[in-house]
Amino acid sequence: MSTGAAEFESLLRRALSPVEPPAGLDQRLEQTLISLTELAQDELDAWELSAMRDPRNWARPVAAAVVGVSAGSALVALRVRARHRARRQQSSDVFELTRRTLRDVADEARRILPRG
Repeated sequence: MSTGAAEFESLLRRALSPVEPPAGLDQRLEQTLISLTELAQDELDAWELSAMRDPRNWARPVAAAVVGVSAGSALVALRVRARHRARRQQSSDVFELTRRTLRDVADEARRILPRG
């Protein structure tokens, strides 16, 4: 192996090495997703159904719905992923792991959905 190839391989290995995220990143991300979900819900709650007649008024509620669904989905995924290792150790096979994961997704989605 030539010196250039070995140096390139060394650089590539350093560039692709795993990087630990900063401490508290997961809490900050979760808090941001919670805030976005709540703000979107507040925007949708404040919107009046009578405004639906004019399509020019649809932009804000549509944007709020997209932001709310996206942030809520990301929040569910973040929370479910955080508990994945424990579920994997508790499960005896892949079917039980799948069942536990789907139940966890449903539980988290119920927690996030607004009570109405």
